[in-house]
Amino acid sequence: MSAFGIDLEAGAVRIYGPGLSKHDALDILVDAVADSGAVMDREAFRRAVRERESVMSTGIGYGVAIPHVRIDPVRRPYIGVGISKDGIDYDTLDNQPVHVVVLFAMPSGSQREYLRLLAQVMTALKVPGFREALTACSTPQEVVDILNAPGTN
Repeated sequence: MSAFGIDLEAGAVRIYGPGLSKHDALDILVDAVADSGAVMDREAFRRAVRERESVMSTGIGYGVAIPHVRIDPVRRPYIGVGISKDGIDYDTLDNQPVHVVVLFAMPSGSQREYLRLLAQVMTALKVPGFREALTACSTPQEVVDILNAPGTN
């Protein structure tokens, strides 16, 4: 089990290049999650993520964004992770660039499980040096290795 409380596959991790917009970063993660088979309707998922983001930015500060949706086309809880060394202008609460994006795809009615996973993600991201270790990764497998390292879960 990963530090984020749910098994994470390298296919759900993206290392972003420079100059990416918030919406491009989200679209890349939406596609990664949809490619996993966890989502039955990619475009419904994309619309839900965009709608959620239009209500209020999910950039919580400290270089982190946690976009999330709970919708029927999601078959099973799934998390996608995006890493940006340069940072993304994300309209965060602290007006700082985002380096770690954790996208939650959750089935409708999964409020308890979502809150449990969110708490686990937030706890992991508060560990000193953890965000920096993720941001230093150059490959999706390095991110998965950090998340699955003993002592992080």
